[in-house]
Amino acid sequence: MRSILESSTRLLPTVFVFAQVIGWASSLVAAPADHAPAEYVVMISLDGMPAYLIDDPKVSMPNLHALARHGVQAAGMRVSNPSVTWPNHATLMTGVQPRRHGVLANGVLVRGEPGIPVFIDPKRERSELVRTATLFDVAHAAGLTTAGIQWPCTRGDAAIDDNAPDVAQSERYITPRLLKELLAEGILPPDIEATFRAHSGPWYDNAWTAAACHLIANRKPKLLMLHLGNTDGTHHQYGPQTQAGYTAVALIDACVGRVLEAIDAAGIADRTAVFIVADHGFTTVDKALLPNSLLRQEGWLRIAPPSKIEEARVCVVPEGGVGLLYITDPTLDAAARRKIRDLFVGREGIALVVEPDQFAEYGFPDVRDWPQMADMVLAAKDGYCFVDSAADERWVAPREQTGASIGVHGFLATDPKMNAMFIAAGAGIKRGAKLDVIDNVDVAPTVAHLLGITLPDTDGRVIAGAISDDKP
Repeated sequence: MRSILESSTRLLPTVFVFAQVIGWASSLVAAPADHAPAEYVVMISLDGMPAYLIDDPKVSMPNLHALARHGVQAAGMRVSNPSVTWPNHATLMTGVQPRRHGVLANGVLVRGEPGIPVFIDPKRERSELVRTATLFDVAHAAGLTTAGIQWPCTRGDAAIDDNAPDVAQSERYITPRLLKELLAEGILPPDIEATFRAHSGPWYDNAWTAAACHLIANRKPKLLMLHLGNTDGTHHQYGPQTQAGYTAVALIDACVGRVLEAIDAAGIADRTAVFIVADHGFTTVDKALLPNSLLRQEGWLRIAPPSKIEEARVCVVPEGGVGLLYITDPTLDAAARRKIRDLFVGREGIALVVEPDQFAEYGFPDVRDWPQMADMVLAAKDGYCFVDSAADERWVAPREQTGASIGVHGFLATDPKMNAMFIAAGAGIKRGAKLDVIDNVDVAPTVAHLLGITLPDTDGRVIAGAISDDKP
């Protein structure tokens, strides 16, 4: 049978991988007395993997189901607002909500001069994105080796020994040592600058899984965090619980199995805790809301033909199920702000307008403390999403006429459809335990506990129901 390194650039058959995870899970034992509960932690984030899929009888994910049986499974994991990728990956590695770590979108929300529309800039360093300590920080400070593969908000992070960050032009920011090895192994293409961005979602997940397996085999990092994204892209384009969605889930399950097989082959299965998490759930929509078109009609913004927002006293940055509303004109008084709010309150598709005095309740930062924060947050009802078109004359349009995806997230975290998957198994983790819905701020403190390190001043706590009572 070929080794994981020999087969690192191809997908292993699911049946083979399933056999490996069964053997891996059955080999779990308590950690030695002179170790923390786990010597190694591997966290795998399955982007856009809703909690409800774990019990869907149509889904094929034998590796994840085996992990859940041999470890701990939560009924769901409540995510942070907004329920999008980068904010929640920041929460998973810090244990704090966006009100403290500051990540509100898949990049930095840039407020320019008065009257200039707000935009998202993804080409930023970790130091410009996350303003609190991370698991990588405390692990590195404790002398533990670290690795991040496609983990968001980590570009230029000196606390990560081997890093391939999830960022625009990712190939340019891979740690030089790791890049050299991935090219030599054929995991990444030799003409990476020319062709890297032309590949498919499954190709990327295959490559990043191979990269993680390579690191486990060759360096055994004490903390490895891997982010896989094809499920999210597929759910956006086709919707969850579709034939395409189920196929994407089967592929990502095979990727998890390959990582577990690499852990077993490295001889560290009995000392490793594995966390399977996600950043958000998913739902489907059939109607789109066009807040910037409404603001244009009311005179709050102006477009340049054919549709680009050229000037905006007020604008909305859509995030799927929420719209971040920015007032860029500092001269607007309280009466004007009420007028803007009243444009949206009670309109079709609007569930709620969240105002600054409610931000803390939803885990958002204070706009006076963090300029990236919006002045209001528009929350959509089920079946609706926000889009950025400003040239339309409609407030509501059929989704397919606006270019919006059928699969959407970003809704307020109180929506159970946004609950993410959570499974943990291995060293220091209980066997066969079921938990109620947990909060994603609790994941980082739990990982830190298992590694015997301390993540300071988190919003979360160790998930006591997940920790084994077995004594070494």
